[in-house]
Amino acid sequence: MRNISTIRRIGCVILLWVFVVFIPCTLLAQESTKPVNKTVTRLAVIPFQAVTSPDTSSTVRCPICSSVNSSGSIVKGAERILEEIFTDKLRNLKDVEIIPSARVAGVYQRISADFLKKPLMQIILEVGNELHADVLAVGYVYRYRERVGYDYSTERPASVTFEIHLISAKDGSTLWRGIFDKTQKSLMEDVFQVSSFLKGGAKWLTARELTKLGIDEVFSTFSGFEP
Repeated sequence: MRNISTIRRIGCVILLWVFVVFIPCTLLAQESTKPVNKTVTRLAVIPFQAVTSPDTSSTVRCPICSSVNSSGSIVKGAERILEEIFTDKLRNLKDVEIIPSARVAGVYQRISADFLKKPLMQIILEVGNELHADVLAVGYVYRYRERVGYDYSTERPASVTFEIHLISAKDGSTLWRGIFDKTQKSLMEDVFQVSSFLKGGAKWLTARELTKLGIDEVFSTFSGFEP
């Protein structure tokens, strides 16, 4: 019986030691791994649009800021290509939550139909309000002409013009604007394009490749969102 009593006392001492030593360590570990509360920017990419001139004019106006831009032929689906490349670029930003495109498109289509005669900015802000977004990205393609030829020989180079706005969902102010307008030229035609020509791999780019180069260029002016 004495042996059993002794074993019980030893067991109680061990349990007490485990409680005193390990429980505080566990709590300390839990506190040290607690995630830091960061401000995350919720961003909605409004479906990008192709904008063409209603007449024979070679220019169009931006639906957002009314700036005049050169225009031209637009390959079918060009706006989706631009939106895809732009959204991929956004994924590199820290503390930014991109709202799923399918949800944004659904809300935009419904509100556009309900507010058919309302100003565009009002429609965009209504979309942002319903999605609880902080920032809205709006983009337009004005020209998207595909290359005719090959990487090192071409009959007609690619030509792309687009404009993108990042808009505050709170008050509709423009946080950032990026515009790109370029028709690729050979170094013999324009020696001042040597930098962009080398960035493109020293070859004739497809319209998609030129668009990606353009996104990289305009994003170099983006300094991030203010907290």
